[in-house]
Amino acid sequence: MMFMKKFLISTVLLSSFMAYAGGFRVSLQGVRQLAMAHTSAHAEDASVAFFNPAGMSFIPAKLSIAAGGFGAKSTVTFQSLATLESYKTQSPIGTPVYAAVAYKVLPNVSLGFSFSTPFGSTIEWPNDWAGREIVQKLELKAYYFQPMVSVKLAPWASFGASYIYAKGSVDWDKAATQIGGTLNLNDSKAKGSGYGFGFYFQPDTKWDISVAYRSPVDVKAKEGVVSFDISPALYSNLGLSAAGQDSFTATLPLVDEFTLGATYKVTPKWLVSADFNYSGWDRYNKLTLDFANAPIGNQPNDPTVLVSPKNFHNTKTFRFGTQYQVSDMIALRAGYYYDESPYSDKNFQAETPSFNSSVFTAGLGLNVSKSFGVDLAGGIAFPESRKVNNTYYNLIGQAKAKAYYFGLGLHYNAF
Repeated sequence: MMFMKKFLISTVLLSSFMAYAGGFRVSLQGVRQLAMAHTSAHAEDASVAFFNPAGMSFIPAKLSIAAGGFGAKSTVTFQSLATLESYKTQSPIGTPVYAAVAYKVLPNVSLGFSFSTPFGSTIEWPNDWAGREIVQKLELKAYYFQPMVSVKLAPWASFGASYIYAKGSVDWDKAATQIGGTLNLNDSKAKGSGYGFGFYFQPDTKWDISVAYRSPVDVKAKEGVVSFDISPALYSNLGLSAAGQDSFTATLPLVDEFTLGATYKVTPKWLVSADFNYSGWDRYNKLTLDFANAPIGNQPNDPTVLVSPKNFHNTKTFRFGTQYQVSDMIALRAGYYYDESPYSDKNFQAETPSFNSSVFTAGLGLNVSKSFGVDLAGGIAFPESRKVNNTYYNLIGQAKAKAYYFGLGLHYNAF
C-alpha cells in the first residue's frame, strides 16, 4: 500500500492549492498593476479593490469599472539523475481574468465587488516521464468573489473590508503502474470563505500608502471523487464502488497574506512604487484526508484517515515599479520583483512546480478619453534552477523553468 499512501499525500497537496494558485502566488489580478511589478498602491480605478478595499475611497470617480484578462505560459524541464533523461511540460496557455466595480454611495462611503481567477492553468507532462506516478496532467481553476466596503475616515485616510468567497475545481490524471492503470481526481465543488481589510493613506499630493491583510481560508472539499482505471478485480481490496470510485472529504487551509505598499510621485509625470508581501505558507505543516471506504490511511484508530506532513515555509516578495506619463494619453510602465518558493528542494512538488524567480515587467497605458482607458502589460520570469531531492517520490535530479505573461485591461471612470 506504499503506492496508495504516496497517491493520497499527492492528492492532499493538490487539493490544498485549488483556491490559492499552486505552490507559488501567481500575480495576475490587474493589468496596470502587473506592468509595475504587481504593486498595490494605485487607486486610479476599480482594479485597486482586489489589492486593498480601502483604496476605493480614493478613486477619482463616483463609479469605476475595471476588467481584463491575461495569457500565462510556463514550461518546466526535469532531468532525472538516475537515467539522465530530460522531460518537458507541454502545458497550454492559462487565461486568468478579473473584473471589479466601485461606487461612491455617499461622499465618504464606497461599495465594491471584485471577481478574479488568481490561478487558471494546466500542467501536462509526457506520459512516460519519471514522475508519472505523481502527475501526468493537472488542471486547476479558482474563482474569488469579494464584496467590499470602504469608509473615508479623514480626507487623507480610509479603511476598507471585504468578505471572500472562494470556489475551486481540480481535474488530475496520474499513472498507477503498480496496480496496472491510471487514476483521476475530480472535485468541482470545493469552497471556503475568509475576509480581508486594509487602510489606505494619501497624506499629501505625492504619497499613496497601502496596508492590507487577506485572511487564511479553509477550503472544504465535501464531494471529491477518485476514479481508478484499473482491473475490477482490485476494487473490493481498495474499498471501491462498482464503478471503481471512492469519495473523500478534507478541510484544506490556505495561507494568509500581508501587503505593505507605497507610491511616490517624484514629479507630476513620474512615480515610483514598492511593495512588500508576506505569505504565511507555514500553515501547510500537515493536511488531513478522510476517505469514505478505502482503508489506506496512516492513523491506527481509523485506517481511512491520512495525515501527511507538508513542511512549507513562509515567503517574502519584494516589488518595485515605475510609471512615466509621456503625455495626457500615454503612460509607460515597468517593474521588477523577486518571488520566493515556499518549499525546499527535498519537498519539490511536480504537480505545482515552484522556483525562486526574478520577474521583469513592462506595460503601456492609453487614456482614450477622460473616462475610458486601455492598459497593456507583459512580464517574463527567470526562475532559478533547482537540485530536486524528493526521496519520498524518488524524484531526484534537476528542474528548470521559464515563464511569461501578457495582459489587456480596460477601465472606465464616471465622474
